[in-house]
Amino acid sequence: MAKEDYYELLGVAKGVSEEELKKAYRKKAVQFHPDKNPGNKEAEESFKKVSEAYEVLKDPQKRAAYDRYGHAAFQQGGGASPRGHGGMGGGGFHDPFDIFREVFGGAGGGGGGGGIFEEFFGGGGRDSGRDGSDLRYDLEISLEEAARGVEKEISFRKAVTCERCDGSGAEPGSKRVTCPTCRGAGQIRRTMGPVAFAQNCPTCNGAGSKIEKACTACRGEGRVAKSTKLNVRIPPGVETGSRLRSVGNGEAGTAGGQAGDLYIVLSVKEHEIFERQGDDLFCEIPIKFTLATLGGTIEVPTLSGKATLKIPVGTQSGTTFRLKTKGMPNLRGGAHGDQLIRVHVEVPTGLNAEQRKKLEEYALLCGDANEPMAKSFFEKAKKFF
Repeated sequence: MAKEDYYELLGVAKGVSEEELKKAYRKKAVQFHPDKNPGNKEAEESFKKVSEAYEVLKDPQKRAAYDRYGHAAFQQGGGASPRGHGGMGGGGFHDPFDIFREVFGGAGGGGGGGGIFEEFFGGGGRDSGRDGSDLRYDLEISLEEAARGVEKEISFRKAVTCERCDGSGAEPGSKRVTCPTCRGAGQIRRTMGPVAFAQNCPTCNGAGSKIEKACTACRGEGRVAKSTKLNVRIPPGVETGSRLRSVGNGEAGTAGGQAGDLYIVLSVKEHEIFERQGDDLFCEIPIKFTLATLGGTIEVPTLSGKATLKIPVGTQSGTTFRLKTKGMPNLRGGAHGDQLIRVHVEVPTGLNAEQRKKLEEYALLCGDANEPMAKSFFEKAKKFF
């Protein structure tokens, strides 16, 4: 498979100046660096390619040979290869991480070394810290609390910075010493055939140094587990599944790394009367037969107290009424939802003799005794059978 053109890899033209070439490499190197793309093999391969391209084109002799002979100038045994500038087969190309450190100000041992490398990667080399983990806390609240908003105190355990060593992991009076395995580089280099690559040092985990004597309180971790209390303000209008983010209240980072965040995930208890439908509330209420027939008013419950509902004359069972703005507040602000009330007409039972007599008189007046509704309905339904 033909190798990609070095100029195209860096996105520059053939006559590019040294400064523009360096600028183009910096942009590509930051884009594909493994620290920016953990676990991404394609990005890692692209990082190696752009580093190889830059190493050739930044050197006037190698660049002249490449412009004249192309990739053949650096193939092992290639007659056009300048002596002392052999190709991949001759081991002439360097570790891509060395090229990166040379350009980004980390020369002299590798592993970052500060400067521009830290500007882009947050101190990802020597003595770099790790950010703390985010935490999740599940909190259940009532529908009333979700409607008006509430402040809750929560308690949980998390990793916090060790007070004895101030997060350094070293026993007071002790210090950090250069890692004997990587000699402070933070990485060890390995070669597989023509390809050289670097990986974090297993002894210091990429820090480039190790603790001379571990802190007795945290055993060198720099963090200890501790119970923490926190007041959380829950805004009106939240619902089950709403998440609140408390910045910096997750686990503490190590070696100066940032603390993680705390995510409070809310669930709203089921209510004995109301059912939530978006910002609206729904409930069912029984009413007396006489009220449904004659009409009138009734007091109904809402989340903000009692309200008066007008029942028209002849209201049928299953009729739904709407109380404006008696629902839930919108989480993003604005008007409240409504409260929907479905009424069920209660059929009287256990009538005494006088009540039964009056009801029979009413039925006679309405003609119900002569032509019951049920009989009329089934007469009409005969044509369907």
